[in-house]
Amino acid sequence: MEARAGMDDTTLVMAIAGGLCGLVAAVAWVADRRRSRRRNIDQVGWVPWTAVFFWTLSAAVVLLGLAERGWVAR
Repeated sequence: MEARAGMDDTTLVMAIAGGLCGLVAAVAWVADRRRSRRRNIDQVGWVPWTAVFFWTLSAAVVLLGLAERGWVAR
């Protein structure tokens, strides 16, 4: 069996998905910070940015951790 120099498809997909989740978490963090510092207290908005940040950061940590395990296993 020949060893491939790169990573397998599953590891690559997990790394890309983890990176995208991390990007969404960063956007949600900035949006939550803007919401907490708004001038008009009545303009709250409808997106729960704290929950979006929490779940996407959690998904990013898990996906990037699994991708790292795939890289180390090679």
